[in-house]
Amino acid sequence: MAAVQDASQAPAMPPSAGVAGAGLTTAAAREALARVGPNEIAEARDNLLRRLLTKLWAPVPWMLEAAVLLELALGKRAEAAIIAALVLLNAVVALAQEGRARTALAALRSRLALNASVHRDGAWVTLPARELVPGDRVKLSLGAVVPADARLTAGEVLLDQSMLTGESVPVELGPGAGVYAGALVRRGEAEALVTATGERTRFGRTAELVRTAHVAGTQQKAVLHVVRNLALFNGVVILLLVLYAWHQGLGLGAIEPLVLTAVLASIPVSLPATFTMAAALSAHALAARGVLATRLSALDEAGSIDLLCSDKTGTLTRNTLRVVLAQPFAGFDESGLRALAALASSDGGADPVDAAIRAAAGPAADWPRRIAFEAFDPQTKRAEARVVDAQGREQRIMKGAFAAIADAVGADDAQRGAAEALEAQGHRVLAVAVQGAQGADAGRIAGLIALSDPPREDAAQIVGRLHEHGVRVLMVTGDAPATAAAVARMVGIEGPVCTAGGEMADVRPERCAVLAGVLPQDKFRLVQGLQAAGHTVGMCGDGANDAPALRQAHMGIAVAQATDVAKAAAGLVLTEPGLGGIMSAIEEGRRTFRRVQTYALNSIIKKVATVLFIAAGFVMTGQAILSPLLMIVLLVVGDLLSMAITTDRVTPSRLPNVWRIGALTAVGVSLGLAQLLFAIGVLAVGAFWLRLAPGALMTLAFLTLVFAGQATIYAIRIRGWPWETAPGGWLAAASLADLAIGAGVAMSGAISAPLPGGLMLGLLAASALLALLLSGLRRLAFVRLGLA
Repeated sequence: MAAVQDASQAPAMPPSAGVAGAGLTTAAAREALARVGPNEIAEARDNLLRRLLTKLWAPVPWMLEAAVLLELALGKRAEAAIIAALVLLNAVVALAQEGRARTALAALRSRLALNASVHRDGAWVTLPARELVPGDRVKLSLGAVVPADARLTAGEVLLDQSMLTGESVPVELGPGAGVYAGALVRRGEAEALVTATGERTRFGRTAELVRTAHVAGTQQKAVLHVVRNLALFNGVVILLLVLYAWHQGLGLGAIEPLVLTAVLASIPVSLPATFTMAAALSAHALAARGVLATRLSALDEAGSIDLLCSDKTGTLTRNTLRVVLAQPFAGFDESGLRALAALASSDGGADPVDAAIRAAAGPAADWPRRIAFEAFDPQTKRAEARVVDAQGREQRIMKGAFAAIADAVGADDAQRGAAEALEAQGHRVLAVAVQGAQGADAGRIAGLIALSDPPREDAAQIVGRLHEHGVRVLMVTGDAPATAAAVARMVGIEGPVCTAGGEMADVRPERCAVLAGVLPQDKFRLVQGLQAAGHTVGMCGDGANDAPALRQAHMGIAVAQATDVAKAAAGLVLTEPGLGGIMSAIEEGRRTFRRVQTYALNSIIKKVATVLFIAAGFVMTGQAILSPLLMIVLLVVGDLLSMAITTDRVTPSRLPNVWRIGALTAVGVSLGLAQLLFAIGVLAVGAFWLRLAPGALMTLAFLTLVFAGQATIYAIRIRGWPWETAPGGWLAAASLADLAIGAGVAMSGAISAPLPGGLMLGLLAASALLALLLSGLRRLAFVRLGLA
């Protein structure tokens, strides 16, 4: 991928026969357009069917598709249709999430200029911006969007590049300066030579980064790792079961239902739906608190975030200039200084500096009368006004950069020291001077005006809460180090201030708390480097310059006033002012993590216990202890209960969650073996003591797994004892439905032999004791293995 060339450093275009009056001829432009392509961001056009098929070709879809084939083989078309619907739902959700990147690209394209004023064939004409080529001469006027990367050749403009660079203050640019596609002209007029178009512009580079940004979700990857291991384990058990059955002389007709039952027991049918439901319910809860989830995977990762990279301008700060200090010198007071500064500022227009000064000046009732005004001149670096006071004396007021005002009227060491001290605090410092009419006196500096983009009211509080919850905050900004350091101090970010340079992948939060002078592509590479170093990274931003990093981060957050580009690239969008939604998202993400972790642990226990129980039962009795039909019913009621875990009441952890697959698997296998011993004991009682008939023994095995599944859920759903926190409403309802279906099957005799009521009650009581035993084992194992 070619690097974007900085327009300010671009070489001059070589002269050619196609140049007419410092512009191109139509013929030369047409030839260049054919060579470099149109000035636009190319839109990827993939076949929708092909993208859908790629979502169906992966390990979990393979298992679910195998389940569909098995159901069809059993003649169960309704069950096959339900599982197939789950497969398609998962694929559609994945497509929708992938579509966020396309939406972000569309938003980027919409910010580019539609038309441009171009010098062609010796005359100024208006052409579609997509027809511009390097070497074109363009005119930039008030309110226009810069149509391509270019170098100014004449005139001066006040350019707002905040959406590209993150700078909150528009910059004055003159001949020789580089300007970038997408920037907005706030004041002035200039001519420029186009140096880069389309995807070779800085804006195009941003779009390319958004398109290519991708990070694998840690949560789904972890659970799929568990499922893969279980599938391998169950596959070995099933193979050994088949070999044993064959050795015992069973025919193919007797082995087939045994194998189908065991295979069905090993497939995580509810896995995709559980992920989707857990994230969707969290998204619904966050929406009520002003956080919109545009990518559900961001919620999956929110609980594991240990590092938040935050843009400064518009995120930690308000992105609005304000006067933070008016420091008068001898002979002047603060209110008078503010009035003088306001008189040397424009009444309207788009200059944010003048707007901030006039807003801070207060009522104009007793101000001198202004009789002339000269707007800010980039050459002299100051604005001027002539005023008449109540006594009829005329004065000249100057406002501008301290160095420019000091050159005009002089400044002593104390005044220079005061200006340097304010600049060291990260403020933009202007000086205001007063002089007699027509230079009647040398003039003197009335005082200093310090402007700043102040932090949000809740920024320091949110940074403090993030630290308490184990999330380190790294400020990432394009501003100068002094400005970044000043804001960092105000919001409570402590640590070294580093300047961007060298390899972004080497930056570590332990060595830098603030990273200044960062370019858009630097943020993207920074996030990639931090992820490669093992961090789960959140990124908070508001501008188009943040879009690639927002897309790449595990949890990209766009603040309320963010651009449409940033919102389209982010996974979470704050819909209300302030940063409180970030903390809400992390807490809700940790709740989601707890629920999914409980689901994963339950899956391990169920798959280990069920498949081994089928194998052990066959060895004990010499026959299948579950029919395929009973296994399907067990899957339906078990998955209903498992999916209800996603709605349960949980308490978020105080520290970032980490998937420890080995420890979680060890706990699951231990509890699964305990449940297996319980089930084998019940089966032994039924087979050898009560001497139940084969049909009734199947029903007993079925009901044992139903009741044991209930015991397992309530033993693992919270970190304390089962009675310490009441279950959520949906979980309680699913439990009742599960028990009702299981008891109904066991009593009715519709699909298997009925069981006596006394035996069912005894099994239910034994299962309650099992829940206490499993809860104690789980607590002990979690403490020993350090699981949260």
